[in-house]
Amino acid sequence: MSFEKLQPVNQQQASVYLPYIQGNKRNFLPYAISLYQKGVLEGERKIEGSDGIPFVATWNIGKLPSDLTRCRMQFDGNAELSYEVMMASFEFIGFLIEIMDNYKRYKLTDFSQIFYRKLLRIED
Repeated sequence: MSFEKLQPVNQQQASVYLPYIQGNKRNFLPYAISLYQKGVLEGERKIEGSDGIPFVATWNIGKLPSDLTRCRMQFDGNAELSYEVMMASFEFIGFLIEIMDNYKRYKLTDFSQIFYRKLLRIED
């Protein structure tokens, strides 16, 4: 799946999420919602000093920003390396925006450190 091929959702669909997304991140919102509606993302977790680990993330699709989204991630095609996290869909879309922003800058498809801390339930 290529981000360049994503078609943005219409303004009406994006406007529901506007109160939850601030600043320049709003530029990515119509595309992030479109990605969210696909329910799947393949990427690679970068590991410093090592090869990256491929992952597949899948999630259920909520209708409203406050609906819960359950994201499941499987690393390296190994069922034993599967993790799951639940959060409000607006929060998950925020993480998708970060992925898209990082992809635009660095050509990497990976979640943020904050997302992985949530996924692995690591407390600060």
